[in-house]
Amino acid sequence: MCTFPLLPPKFCCFPICSLQLTLMDLMEGVNQTLQVTEFLFLGFSGMPRGQPFFFLLFLAIYLITLMANSMIFILIQLDSRLHSPMYYFLSHLSCLDICYSSVTLPTILVNLLRQQPTISYNECMAQMFFLMTFAGTECALLAVMGYDRYAAICKPLHYSQLMSKWVRVPLATASWIWGMVNSTIHIALATDLAFCGNNQIHHIFCDVPPLLKIACSDTYVNEVALHITTVFVGVSPFLLVVISYVYILSTILRIRSSTGRRKTFSTCAAHLITILIYFGMAILNYNRPNAGYSLGVDTLVSILYCVVTPMLNPLIYSLRNKEVKGALQKLLNG
Repeated sequence: MCTFPLLPPKFCCFPICSLQLTLMDLMEGVNQTLQVTEFLFLGFSGMPRGQPFFFLLFLAIYLITLMANSMIFILIQLDSRLHSPMYYFLSHLSCLDICYSSVTLPTILVNLLRQQPTISYNECMAQMFFLMTFAGTECALLAVMGYDRYAAICKPLHYSQLMSKWVRVPLATASWIWGMVNSTIHIALATDLAFCGNNQIHHIFCDVPPLLKIACSDTYVNEVALHITTVFVGVSPFLLVVISYVYILSTILRIRSSTGRRKTFSTCAAHLITILIYFGMAILNYNRPNAGYSLGVDTLVSILYCVVTPMLNPLIYSLRNKEVKGALQKLLNG
């Protein structure tokens, strides 16, 4: 690195000293704003011997996720009995889970085979954009699915009107736009961050919280934006789901026969389980206190949130849903 030797005071005339100090300030400013070109993931750095096992495990999870969600999507498109609003939204959820896992798992799999698990700066920003898009979209879509269950159980006589094609298509489209707006805000703020030589991400993929930790510029605006968008993108849909299920449960409790109550509740049990798993993992991933952050905990929560959850959704819906199992049996029987 070039340095500018300081001149002795007796030789330091004003123009020379002024030029020297100016050049030193410029060099220091360049060093402070130097952006890294790639990031190094440290998520599995503490378990090098276990990386082959994790590679096989994640590969199996990814293949199951792709096959299960693709099966749900195809069945809904092919079987006319599944052409209802609930399954229309479920097809979007399956598509989301395929995209969601495909954003993170291929990169994780490749990095598990490398000695240096890295990702370029541009790829990191792109991964974070799509990750936040699909996460925000899924939050909104689960809230829409909660409203669909509310309309089906609490307003059965008006269900066809409340969930007509002219309603469900705009609701699904708005869910995707909701996620894109969320990710655009975070990426616009993240691209203004400076990383002064520190490129070690204590995580297994690019996400907002771990990037804020290694940034050398002020992250106050990013942190405020993260908390605000968490309220609008995560908490608000969750509250809408809670309100929907308050009305649903009150309606179910008014059903006189236990068989009727059980049958009615079974129609929304799969959605309720999906809600609890997804929002529970999202809250752990984005809203834990700073004192609770550690590399091991971050890695575990991220695996549950972005790797395991997309695999569980189709399994929950297919194993507990007679119509889906009937459609699958019909398809296999030709």
